[in-house]
Amino acid sequence: MVQCSRRGCRARATWRLEWNNPKIHTPARRKVWTACDEHREHLAEFLRLRGFLKDVLPIDAPEASGAADTPEGSR
Repeated sequence: MVQCSRRGCRARATWRLEWNNPKIHTPARRKVWTACDEHREHLAEFLRLRGFLKDVLPIDAPEASGAADTPEGSR
């Protein structure tokens, strides 16, 4: 089971938030946070405010040609 990336949340992740930091990552690179339904908007807004959010997809959506990193730990 893939868990939500929100700190302290142990719920099953149902969303994949793809992001990158343009100051340190190439445009094609995608980092991934995972989110449960409850924390999807909170995590997306955190990334959006920083200009990092690229896409929000269902957890089981196909990944783009291997550009995404594995999900990161608790946030």
